Amino acid sequence: MAPHEKRIVIYNHKGGVGKTTLTVNIAAAFVSLGKRVLLVDSDPQCNLTAYSIESNVVDDLLDTSDDDKKGRTVWSAVKPVCEGTGMAKGIAPYELSTNLFLLPGDIRLSEFELSLSTLWSECVQRRIRGFRGVTALSGLVSTIAQNLAIDYVFYDAGPNIGPLNKVILLDCDEFIVPAACDLFSVRALKTLGQTLAGWVKDWEIVTALAPDDVYLFKGRPRFLGYIPQRFRVYRGEPSSGYSSFLSKLERNVDSEIIAVMRKIDATLAPSRVSETMLGQIQDFGALANAAQAEGVPLWSVRSIGSKSQKEQAKQVFIDLSRQIIKRAQLA
Repeated sequence: MAPHEKRIVIYNHKGGVGKTTLTVNIAAAFVSLGKRVLLVDSDPQCNLTAYSIESNVVDDLLDTSDDDKKGRTVWSAVKPVCEGTGMAKGIAPYELSTNLFLLPGDIRLSEFELSLSTLWSECVQRRIRGFRGVTALSGLVSTIAQNLAIDYVFYDAGPNIGPLNKVILLDCDEFIVPAACDLFSVRALKTLGQTLAGWVKDWEIVTALAPDDVYLFKGRPRFLGYIPQRFRVYRGEPSSGYSSFLSKLERNVDSEIIAVMRKIDATLAPSRVSETMLGQIQDFGALANAAQAEGVPLWSVRSIGSKSQKEQAKQVFIDLSRQIIKRAQLA
């Protein structure tokens, strides 16, 4: 059997930290480095899908997602589980470019999220339907990843701590925390580690109750690192306030994520915070906005931006991706 693909989520329950933009550009950099990547839009807001596919195609996807034959979104796949009529249905992902694939999101994933609360309760009751329900998305991803010989899966998760993100985080091998250089991002870290630790403990209880021969994900996501980003640069240097926020982020990452995860299992986080900053992403401003509008990575924008700025953006994400790959391989 081929080696298990790595599953990663760039996650922070605080909104506005650029998770989708990071995911798109990191995935594109991975492809540039010769990796085969599957993107999973698991956010009911569908930002990743809207970023990657033309709006008229997105509209058609959402209009037909309930159709048993035409549906091609994540909701189309998990609908039978949500309705209690069967297992998750296989769907074909979109090939965005060579070696880059997308499982489109759907606003109706919010219905699946509502059903997950009940499904978790059924797991505690040792009911097969509960286990099949909470692992439905994972099983779908496993099948697609194996069929397409995927190297890395990236989930795009919404900014919350609901049951849908719970199953996504527990399905991942690693998670990466993006953080804007502001006070709200610093404060958000205080609850992030405790939430993730609680989810891991919940899964330990559930797996102990699981009947034999039931598909289960590992449920032990490892903290791979954090990415400070969206800081201003003046005359080639970070703004004066950046260093103060960076030190605050480092302290909170150490105390609120690393220390908390290591209490559960020493392998779930590095021992030193100095080993966890994966890279730094400056605020690319108008270039980032244009990239979203055109549905391309920062370095492929056609409408604006100098060649040197785009080359700089690409190198930043290539370096970041190499660091992610290196640490993921060591995990």
